[in-house]
Amino acid sequence: MTGDAPRDAAPGGNGNGPGGNGPRPGGGALGERVARVCGGALAGPPRRVTGGDICEAHRVQLDDGRTVFAKTRADAPDDFFTAEATGLDLLRATGAVAVPEVLAALPGLLVLEWVEPGAPTPLQAERLGRQLAALHATPAPHYGTSGPLYLGPVPLATPERVADPAAWPAWHAANRLLPLLRLAVDNGGIAPGDARSVTELCARVEELAGPPQPPAVIHGDLWSGNILWTARQRPRLIDPAAQGGHPETDLAFLELFGCPHLDRLIAAYREVRPLPHRAAFVPFHQLHHILVHAALFGGSYGPQAGETARRALRAAG
Repeated sequence: MTGDAPRDAAPGGNGNGPGGNGPRPGGGALGERVARVCGGALAGPPRRVTGGDICEAHRVQLDDGRTVFAKTRADAPDDFFTAEATGLDLLRATGAVAVPEVLAALPGLLVLEWVEPGAPTPLQAERLGRQLAALHATPAPHYGTSGPLYLGPVPLATPERVADPAAWPAWHAANRLLPLLRLAVDNGGIAPGDARSVTELCARVEELAGPPQPPAVIHGDLWSGNILWTARQRPRLIDPAAQGGHPETDLAFLELFGCPHLDRLIAAYREVRPLPHRAAFVPFHQLHHILVHAALFGGSYGPQAGETARRALRAAG
């Protein structure tokens, strides 16, 4: 979700550089807490990393030479960062993609290893494309998760465990699209006409979702800000909403807001996992994330959700 990733940071931002850092006023308590859970002592005050609408991010230097990344959210549910840590562990366990090591996940606090950021490069994009293809080839036991899951601050439920590929479109509509639409309506983020278009799409979901896709492990919130481009040319993924899902969810979201060297990334992905006839289904798979933004931010996202639904309907004829 584009409001969540701290910018100009590592590993909680888009990796464009470590600029924008500075000592955090009143950050002593945070620093001491981080040092305590890491089994060390502070070497200096935490340095705040700017950006992010949902969480705050800090670079913390310990007296033993270690540097760690700390992310906090004062009003976070108790399982908020545990869910993120579980998602990182799920991605790491596939062996397909690299993620930062989780050092601690506590109520209101997540501590990760510090990864030195670098500029996006074609080489990293190609590596990431192949890694994503390998990730999406990893089977998941069912769609969704067995535990808590958040997309930004929005909780996503998995009330029923479905593994039948033919059942995914209806599951996606019932457990993702319609709940997010209701949240957007309740928050005033989408107009009635646009909401009707989304509702019509959900009624015709079987014909709009594309070929059946068995549940695969996906990142779940893969916009460019959740890619950490590194100085060592080894990209890492951060801030996941990892779950069993449809691989196109990740690819369509990357395309929605753009990504450095996206053409190279997709070409490398296709080398490992071909993507026949995907263009017609991209609007359908982008709707999920547009609805999240309509619910949280309103503005132009509501009309964009309606138009995206209508594009998907037109593509189906």
